[in-house]
Amino acid sequence: MAQTAAIVDALKAALKAHGLTYQQVARELELSEASVKRLFAERQFSLKRLDQVCALIGLEITDLVRQLEPEIRIDQLKLTQEQELVSDMALLLVAFCALNRWRFHEMLDTYALSDHALISHLTRLDRMGLIELLPGNRIKPLVTYDFQWHKNGPIQRFFESQVQGDFLECRFDRPGELRLFVNGMLSPRSNEVMHQKLRRLALDFRHCHQEDLALPLEQRFGISMIVAVRPWEIAVFRRFRRAEKAKVYPGQGPPA
Repeated sequence: MAQTAAIVDALKAALKAHGLTYQQVARELELSEASVKRLFAERQFSLKRLDQVCALIGLEITDLVRQLEPEIRIDQLKLTQEQELVSDMALLLVAFCALNRWRFHEMLDTYALSDHALISHLTRLDRMGLIELLPGNRIKPLVTYDFQWHKNGPIQRFFESQVQGDFLECRFDRPGELRLFVNGMLSPRSNEVMHQKLRRLALDFRHCHQEDLALPLEQRFGISMIVAVRPWEIAVFRRFRRAEKAKVYPGQGPPA
């Protein structure tokens, strides 16, 4: 019973973090707000109902269970620490390798780093709390399953300025590559449904990543996926739109 209560409390915290209210949950589950409040107060969730609520924020029940792990892990760095990473490309490289379970000797064999330099970088990551550097230069990542970089923070800005263009400079027609672009007109409700599906897709990607961490490095490849959706009209079309016919998506202000 205690673990059930802890799972429900973790779910409540996750809903709050995603900005979802009981009223919104009630609407999605087709229940009254009072019924949803009672579910959380009494912690009387069936597995089916628990899974439905988790799906609203792109989580699985197993994600909530992982959050109950007693080990201290971090889900986000400080902004100053992100800035420290992007200010040193070698440190950033080692950080990404360490979080993807590369071993010390694999980093040395693959990249032009000396023993001393690699140990120095790993020590800095240990001080940040990203990893624990164990005897024998073994590396233990200390991030939560849903670790995230700061929105509009140094890492995301680095991605936008130096990585995003490099990623998209591709025809996406070779083995292992895929590009999909679809366009249509959706209601805000349907748009939100797509957001939920995309969050679930990102969650599936993370699940595959976690499962494959157990495989040897030679069987794993750096895979990146960018999925985006936004209310948008092609700029060359927008220039033809009459000023009085400008459309503003609900919740958004007029274009700057």
